[in-house]
Formats: sequence, structure tokens, C-alpha cells
Amino acid sequence: MNWIQKEINLSPKPRGFHLVTSEILEQVPELREYSIGIAHIFICHTSASLTLNENADPDVRVDFESHFNKYVPEKAPYYVHTIEGPDDMPAHIKASLLGSSVSVPIKDGNFNVGIWQGIYLCEHRNHGGSRKIIVTISGEKSS
Repeated sequence: MNWIQKEINLSPKPRGFHLVTSEILEQVPELREYSIGIAHIFICHTSASLTLNENADPDVRVDFESHFNKYVPEKAPYYVHTIEGPDDMPAHIKASLLGSSVSVPIKDGNFNVGIWQGIYLCEHRNHGGSRKIIVTISGEKSS
């Protein structure tokens, strides 16, 4: 069993749901050395999240953003934590609902996901900036 752990940074994205599968793969070329394994991908922030979902139709990402904005509105009168702006507390709630990590199987040096699946960075702040990701890989390297 071989292990690696790598810290990477995703480029700043506007608020919304963004496919980042390719960006992660580009920054973790070591993954190509693994014939089988698991990649655990963790975001080091409380106002953004990660999820795995539809990678083909961009309307899905638009609908995600629309739904979450309705489900967790800004400027709700019951929010107490408001000092960092009206998008901050909703961002924390959205991040908790979606989660801070995804685990993805590895096969033959690539993510072994469904043909229509991709990893999303879910940016819940209006100006979130660069996002730090920790990728931990465990598995068997190719001979």
C-alpha cells in the first residue's frame, strides 16, 4: 500500500458550482502512478464545499446554485453571525449540507467515476478566492 498527500490550490472562482476534476488531476500527476486505490479530496474552508455530480449539462450547476440560494437565503432575520457579510452565514450552512470532502476510486491512473460524473467546487461566497485542497491517495502503484 502506497500513500501520498498533496496540498493544492484551486484557482479563484465566482460564486456557483464549478467542475474542477481536470484542475485537480493536473495538479496531482502522481495519481497516474496508481493502478488501484482511493483519492480522498478535502477542502480546507468553511464557506465552500465539494460534491460529485453531473459533468455534462451546465444547467445542472445553475440549478444547484438556484436551489441552494432559495433553500438557504441571505439576510435571513434569524442569522446572528453577520459580521462578514450577508453571504457568509449562508455559505457556512451550504458547506455543511454538501460536505468538505469526496472520496473517489482510482483505476489505471485516473478517477474511476461514472461517465457523467465530475467533482464540483461549490463556491458559496461572492468572492471566495483561491481554495486550498488536500488530496490524499492510498493504493497500489503500477508495476
